[in-house]
Amino acid sequence: MTAVRFLQIHTLASYPATLLNRDDSGLAKRLPFGDATRTRISSQCLKRHWRKPAAREQDIRLVPWALQNIGAPMAVRSREIPERRIAPALEKAGVGTAETRAAAVEAMARLLYTPKKPVAQAIPDRQALLIGDREIEYINTRVAEIVSKADGAAAVVAAVDAWFKKKELNNLQAMLDDRRGAIEAGLEAVMFGRMVTSDPDANTDAAIHVAHAFTVHAEATESDYFTVVDDLKQEASESGAGGLFDTELTAGLFYGYVVVDLPVLISNLGGDKALAGKVVEHLVHLIATVSPGAKKGSTAPYAYAELMLIEAGAGQPRTFANAFRKPCKADMANASDTLGQYLGKVDAAYGLAGSRRHLSVDAAHLPQSEAIALPALAQWAAQQVGA
Repeated sequence: MTAVRFLQIHTLASYPATLLNRDDSGLAKRLPFGDATRTRISSQCLKRHWRKPAAREQDIRLVPWALQNIGAPMAVRSREIPERRIAPALEKAGVGTAETRAAAVEAMARLLYTPKKPVAQAIPDRQALLIGDREIEYINTRVAEIVSKADGAAAVVAAVDAWFKKKELNNLQAMLDDRRGAIEAGLEAVMFGRMVTSDPDANTDAAIHVAHAFTVHAEATESDYFTVVDDLKQEASESGAGGLFDTELTAGLFYGYVVVDLPVLISNLGGDKALAGKVVEHLVHLIATVSPGAKKGSTAPYAYAELMLIEAGAGQPRTFANAFRKPCKADMANASDTLGQYLGKVDAAYGLAGSRRHLSVDAAHLPQSEAIALPALAQWAAQQVGA
């Protein structure tokens, strides 16, 4: 039996009266495809909400299938890691003086974000960096040791620079080479990769590839004109609104596509197949149930996938986006039939490579696929890690 290398996850999810993902002008993101323009949800938007399924950390813990509940070390993406993570740790450790601690933080800001420049960039000019919680803990420990031993701010800066410039400690990756099995860069980097422009050796290949979701039909939008009522003017029987505004609302049935490269996922996890299975199980639940959360208060943009098809096999992945190259009707019956017919054509041309399972709110006719509920589907996907 050929080993499973890829999991391919296809979804259809419908959203009414929402603005899920905006561009720089505040309008819905779009994509020209086939002979029509579609509404689009960027992969960055989707991954962000799977990484952080709630706005506040304390609320994330209440989401049963959140990645944070797996028990693996996580990461943080920020332009302010030295100021918000290293500085408080140094102050809590009680090492050095305010001046030497500030010098250490400034040196770390320069080395982490702009190592080739003589001074640290201002925070707004930095590129957000993804660093694992364990990496931050390690950095905090080493910097605290330096600050506790150095005599004065200049000595702290020189010692921090020397630490980074040593042959065996010349970059973030090298600092952690003897600790790679412990997922130092965090689960987010394991799953979605990490690119550090100032430190290529710290880069991590993405194990999970996410396509931009798009509507299977032509875009459906309208301008929403609304006013804000001034309560006090109304009480005084005066006319006039407190504000006049307009925004764009969209509705659509979106096709989504995700590929999980199992060997890369397992490798990024230090060879831990059991943990890789947990990651896959959680990911399937997140993809099926977590929606992009823009304009929550005014649109309640929550929807579950009405169809999710998962394929497990060793063959080169291929999207089913081309099933919708010609826009179809914006209803699930038509979209699932279109998907099933295209899947049958692909099977006829290339043969079935692997196995399939799917969930569907309504009956869907997908060739050589068994319909099961989400918990069983997620467990089946996790079992493919060991296949």
